[in-house]
Amino acid sequence: MKTLYFDCSSGISGNMTLGALLEIVGDEKYLLEELKKLNVDGYEIDISKKVKNGITGTYVDVILEHEHHHHDHAHHHHEHRNLNDVNTIIDNSALDDNTKDLAKRIFLRVAKAESKVHNKPLDEVHFHEVGAIDSIVDIVGTAILINKINPDRIISSIVNDGYGFIECAHGTMSVPVPATSEIFANSDVKFRQIDIDTELVTPTGAAIIAELAEDFTTLPAMVTEKIGWGTGSKDLKIPNVLKVYYGEMQEQNQNFVVMETNIDDCSGEILGYTSEKLFANGALDVFYTPIFMKKNRPAYRLTVACRKENMIKLQNTIFKETTTIGIRYRFENRTELGREFLEIDTKYGKIKAKKVTNNGETYVYPEYESMKKIAEEKNIPLKELYKLEELN
Repeated sequence: MKTLYFDCSSGISGNMTLGALLEIVGDEKYLLEELKKLNVDGYEIDISKKVKNGITGTYVDVILEHEHHHHDHAHHHHEHRNLNDVNTIIDNSALDDNTKDLAKRIFLRVAKAESKVHNKPLDEVHFHEVGAIDSIVDIVGTAILINKINPDRIISSIVNDGYGFIECAHGTMSVPVPATSEIFANSDVKFRQIDIDTELVTPTGAAIIAELAEDFTTLPAMVTEKIGWGTGSKDLKIPNVLKVYYGEMQEQNQNFVVMETNIDDCSGEILGYTSEKLFANGALDVFYTPIFMKKNRPAYRLTVACRKENMIKLQNTIFKETTTIGIRYRFENRTELGREFLEIDTKYGKIKAKKVTNNGETYVYPEYESMKKIAEEKNIPLKELYKLEELN
């Protein structure tokens, strides 16, 4: 499993993330070419090496043009964009769909936090930080590079922020600044304060790590292939660098959970509904087995398979939706084949399918919903469709 591990022991910001990921991708031209697809101008990107406490890393500086020509400053007031403006820029760009989605999800986290802090509805939030071109570049740039690396898993250390106060557009703020605190409060990020008297985590950095990381823990057992070092702008008593490891992690067998509970006093409708809810919340598999319980009552055993990180959410769903009062669970091993999703052209139209690889052999399994749709539209028996040579 290709894994990225973010070591945020000196916090995280948008440009530190860009610096670190650029070292892993190793292709500055790629980033700059992709960013052109945004059709946003008024900035240039300066990429250089900086040394922090003896460690050399990549420093990415987004320089806004009006920083050079102060006289046309009035001209730049329209840069205060809201979330819709930002989403429109992203949607209208020629970027890859995965990149667009990721960038929009990161922006949404910042917008929600700003909306809470300033007590304004989402569409009225004008970001001093996000509307600025540099945040657009930081967030979209991060999405571009993550999509290029395309890791299977992204894990982070516990995120360190500093303490004290900093000066910003709104005056003096305590650290973590309000938007960062709200982003953390709205996510599963584990963070703490360390003994550094300044801000280490910017709202952009907080939103990036909140969106990307699925777990916050020490570095898991992995074979590292590359390390990216992204430097921040501050000089601190600790090295102000974000360190990102890229490598291969053995599939952790302890990640796969099977949960079971026996239910003898719940109607079929409710059980059916529960199963939909469980799938919607990330269950990998849900099924019922008919059983007999005490006093010979016909009943059902609900079995749910999921990844460890979704276990608590799914248990809450079961307790909320059914009458059960206890759930047993166990960790199991699972062999998973690598899979990719594709569309196959056939004489009847495109059919969605899964391509699975095992031991150098490839199998293609068409998706039922996709086949059903064509069978109904073209009035062809489903079993005939399965015989199409393109699928075999």
